[in-house]
Amino acid sequence: MTFITRFAPSPTGPLHLGHAYSALIAYDISQKNKGNFHLRIEDLDQSRASSEWEEQIYEDLSWLGIKWNKIILRQSERLDLYLSKMLNKAKNFGLFRCKCSRGDISSVTSAPHGADGLVYPGTCRNDKIYFSKKLHQNINLLQSNIRMHPKLKKKSFNFKENIYQKGQAAFTLSDFKKTIGDVVLWRRGYAAYHLASVIDDAEQGVTDVIRGEDLFEATKIHVVIQNILELPTPKYHHHRLITDEAGNRLAKRNDAQSISMYRTKGYSPDDIRELLGLF
Repeated sequence: MTFITRFAPSPTGPLHLGHAYSALIAYDISQKNKGNFHLRIEDLDQSRASSEWEEQIYEDLSWLGIKWNKIILRQSERLDLYLSKMLNKAKNFGLFRCKCSRGDISSVTSAPHGADGLVYPGTCRNDKIYFSKKLHQNINLLQSNIRMHPKLKKKSFNFKENIYQKGQAAFTLSDFKKTIGDVVLWRRGYAAYHLASVIDDAEQGVTDVIRGEDLFEATKIHVVIQNILELPTPKYHHHRLITDEAGNRLAKRNDAQSISMYRTKGYSPDDIRELLGLF
């Protein structure tokens, strides 16, 4: 089987050292295994994405010496596919329309924090929804948040993790509902990250997902979606996070450690690898 992995940035700001670390690890592993490396642009939220940031992604990755498959998958162009896949399994997803704001959810004092933010308290769960088989007739409905309350015969799940917790990571559907809850699959007009990511990984034939350890718990969401959509589960490699001097995770809103900044200051790609401990 051909080793296939990907790097999937959002064009909403400058790539920083954390992005460089993840992209370089994924690229290096794909080269070591004589595999394929895909670039995916996760631009679902068009209110935040920009073509300028997308162009800089290409420039930064090229400068780092990363080469990707010529076909670049752009999520904003695939909304009908995500919608169709979701609707085909509406019953298994247990879809319902949610009118709650973040404030509404946070006001419920019993709502704990989970892998996808606050665990949804089930306020709108009885607002069952019925879709038309004709996609265009669902437009008004799809301006709402749509959550899933999975209905599966399968009650336990696992996935192979090669870095963060080596071996098989296992969880039950019952624990999933308690600690993660009713995840949003559709956000007022476009697919949510979890749904789109799972569908794209399967379509691109991704065998190994390389990403930060902060997404380890979110992988449980992806495994459940994979089972509902009857898609294969890749192997996962959740690497350490790159932080600033205070130990805080790097963010796009602070471009002090952006790749473009290091380029401007005269750093070389090898200097970046040395900073990241990749030699």
